[in-house]
Amino acid sequence: MKISTKGRYGLTIMMELAAKFGEGPISLKSIAERNGLSEHYLEQLVAPLRNAGLVKSIRGAYGGYILSKDPADITSGDIIRILEGPISPVDFTEEDDPAKRNLWLRIRDSIAEVLDSTTLENLINYQDADKKDSYMFYI
Repeated sequence: MKISTKGRYGLTIMMELAAKFGEGPISLKSIAERNGLSEHYLEQLVAPLRNAGLVKSIRGAYGGYILSKDPADITSGDIIRILEGPISPVDFTEEDDPAKRNLWLRIRDSIAEVLDSTTLENLINYQDADKKDSYMFYI
């Protein structure tokens, strides 16, 4: 299963809104500029997120978008399903071989578990555990 730009950029929009949660609306133009993305494309992606009730649009000169819920209450699975559709590597219902059908189900369930257990709050507060501390030496 490969997540398209719809899912990846949609997650970017939502993370940007989560990072500024409670600070007022954020324009798509500012999100596009910060991330080097097309504002027009982001407008297409935010519509289904708004229709699903994950974001609200605020009109006016200082308008933009805000999350409709706390970042801890929105999972990456919510976002990916809205933008990409159902999470499944293959259409396993057409699989006759029970061993392969079980494999596809386990893969689907594993992906769903990771996406559904990762909130926007987790993503914006992520600390890279592999990141090595750099030391400053003074002579």
